[in-house]
Amino acid sequence: MAEMGSKGVTAGKIASNVQKKLTRAQEKVLQKLGKADETKDEQFEQCVQNFNKQLTEGTRLQKDLRTYLASVKAMHEASKKLNECLQEVYEPDWPGRDEANKIAENNDLLWMDYHQKLVDQALLTMDTYLGQFPDIKSRIAKRGRKLVDYDSARHHYESLQTAKKKDEAKIAKPVSLLEKAAPQWCQGKLQAHLVAQTNLLRNQAEEELIKAQKVFEEMNVDLQEELPSLWNSRVGFYVNTFQSIAGLEENFHKEMSKLNQNLNDVLVSLEKQHGSNTFTVKAQPSDNAPAKGNKSPSPPDGSPAATPEIRVNHEPEPAGGATPGATLPKSPSQPTESPAGSLPSGEPSAAEGTFAVSWPSQTAEPGPAQPAEALEVAGGTQPAAGAQEPGETAASEAASSSLPAVVVETFPATVNGTVEGGSGAGRLDLPPGFMFKVQAQHDYTATDTDELQLKAGDVVLVIPFQNPEEQDEGWLMGVKESDWNQHKELEKCRGVFPENFTERVP
Repeated sequence: MAEMGSKGVTAGKIASNVQKKLTRAQEKVLQKLGKADETKDEQFEQCVQNFNKQLTEGTRLQKDLRTYLASVKAMHEASKKLNECLQEVYEPDWPGRDEANKIAENNDLLWMDYHQKLVDQALLTMDTYLGQFPDIKSRIAKRGRKLVDYDSARHHYESLQTAKKKDEAKIAKPVSLLEKAAPQWCQGKLQAHLVAQTNLLRNQAEEELIKAQKVFEEMNVDLQEELPSLWNSRVGFYVNTFQSIAGLEENFHKEMSKLNQNLNDVLVSLEKQHGSNTFTVKAQPSDNAPAKGNKSPSPPDGSPAATPEIRVNHEPEPAGGATPGATLPKSPSQPTESPAGSLPSGEPSAAEGTFAVSWPSQTAEPGPAQPAEALEVAGGTQPAAGAQEPGETAASEAASSSLPAVVVETFPATVNGTVEGGSGAGRLDLPPGFMFKVQAQHDYTATDTDELQLKAGDVVLVIPFQNPEEQDEGWLMGVKESDWNQHKELEKCRGVFPENFTERVP
């Protein structure tokens, strides 16, 4: 019997809850459709918004605090490993070994104490602070449900009040019909019964309205007091939390600084005892080049930056077709015939801007210092230099000192696409200010709009920066040869690129 009674109570409670959910759902639908008004409290809604904001901020602070504690723990482990390494390498016969071990122990204890105090004074306080939010959040949700119940009861009571006159009309009509069929005494009882039933429904609706209103107002009043108080308490909580963290961290670093100073004194003492074996640390060049603005990026394979080959032209390079026994002139004033294939006709030597030196035979007699009219090169004639040419000076000195005569002929060097000392007219097939060519050794992906996109094998014509102050170390300005040959538009095609991704070519 007890089991049947308990089952009946449970079933009745479930049915009541289901009925409440249906009534609330129906009331919300009517409110959304505008067929029923909704009770609103703007002040309470603002309190709810503040509550949600406070909960979000507190949850984030708790998460970040746990991350901070995890970092402290990780730093503790790293410091512990480092001290263990020092203890292992510190040999027993070295002075200060016991002091170093003691410092390592105190270091470990200091980290543990710092972590534990952070947990006690910050994390646990944070957990207590956030522990009050779930209960208030559930009460806010319950208050919302009771508000719907209150609105539903109010609307039901108002509908009965509005339908009072309609019910009286419905009651009067059947009584007039019964007057013809029912006895006189029966008509009065029937009318009284209908009126009593209508009044009973209205009274029940009124009681439900009063009950729902009372439950709602009790919860509403409590929350109206608690939510603003909770919102204002956040300031003091934040102040206490961060003051505790800052104070603990300050004391920790003070104590850690003392331990580090003691360890430094121990190591200084060790250095004095073994001063002759001190290892000096010297700065080494880094292979990792920083980003643009300081140095150019490193090539993908990590190879060192390609540097152009520098030739010191102290001696002339042997010509391709030269023979050891070639006849040399006896006097600087006489024309010199170069061996076949030594120099191209009408062009300077491969190493432009270098000196071409002709040595006379050892048996030749020095002649008078006369200005050379022409130098015959590979079947062509090159005009001689003026009175101050190095060739004349060398020849005069050779004649006066009775040494073998030396004929020195300078060829104009080509710089930036023009011939130095000439008319200065640039070559039409090269961009203005052309300096030299480079070839990309690695692919380079441009990271800015003013950079060139390079593929391995691309040839770039290097030109000077318009403003030399804008040039960064390790970067060059240029235009790809293919773009220049196709468009001939320097403004659209030029860009900067890392020098160490390229190699200079002839």
